[in-house]
Amino acid sequence: MIPRVHARGLEAAVALADALDHPVSDRQGLSEYTAVAHWPGLDHFSHDDEQPTWTSEEWASHLDAPSWELPFAASPREARFVIWHADVRLAPVDRALTGSEWSEIAHRLARAAGIATPGDTGGCRWIAVQAQPRRLDLIANLIRPDGTWTTQPDLLRRLMVECRRLETDLGLLRPFHARPEPHATATAPGPDGAAPAAVGATAQLAQLLHQLADEATGPLATVRGLVEHAAHRLGALPHAYDPATEHQLEWVARRLYGIQQDLDAVAADLASTPDRTAPPPALPVPRHPGRPGRRTRRGS
Repeated sequence: MIPRVHARGLEAAVALADALDHPVSDRQGLSEYTAVAHWPGLDHFSHDDEQPTWTSEEWASHLDAPSWELPFAASPREARFVIWHADVRLAPVDRALTGSEWSEIAHRLARAAGIATPGDTGGCRWIAVQAQPRRLDLIANLIRPDGTWTTQPDLLRRLMVECRRLETDLGLLRPFHARPEPHATATAPGPDGAAPAAVGATAQLAQLLHQLADEATGPLATVRGLVEHAAHRLGALPHAYDPATEHQLEWVARRLYGIQQDLDAVAADLASTPDRTAPPPALPVPRHPGRPGRRTRRGS
């Protein structure tokens, strides 16, 4: 599960069009299967406790409303880019998720992003849209009803941590650093102080491959992160580049992710295979009866 935070914008229609993969419309309604989650204050705009079937244009207007109602609200940097947009994408090999699972992902990521706080009835407006395969978009207006600005400290790290938890909880492609470490064949020194047996070549190779594929400290994860960052930066630039270039970088990042997965699988197989390359443990050396440790008398 890969999170992506877009550049902030001025209008919700732009972010919503990207989430839907087509322009907003005043005719097409978004059902509960598309708008899978939203801020709790939306209940005041519906009747009989039912989610309204609004068009995408009405959803955009609903998200833009705080910008018009509170024209003097601004961020600590005096900016008016109020529309926050992020999306997460599942791995191609992940299973299809149900509507309730998408809803759970939306609520947990909204809390991690700081746009939803349990028990906070005066939070900002946000919506989660699941309109494209294996993708979920979150869109929010960062202006709260009281005119204050929603803060998002340590945003990227919190999103990444929550994505790792979701992968584990929902049985998605698990992070590499959560997998069991390959078992080494070395043993601790014995009570007589004998040296441990050397680690076999197979176990050493398993450890090496696992280090290469490690999601937290491995070099491939670092390269993949740089490629993803370049793709995100390219997507945030004005329309001076072909979008195909951004997609190509994202595809390169996915290929690197697949290489990490393959290396980690090989490491796991090597670790579970009996290692025949490790030398047998050394046999204890018998002591000579005439050496220290057992004194003998001459002529006895």
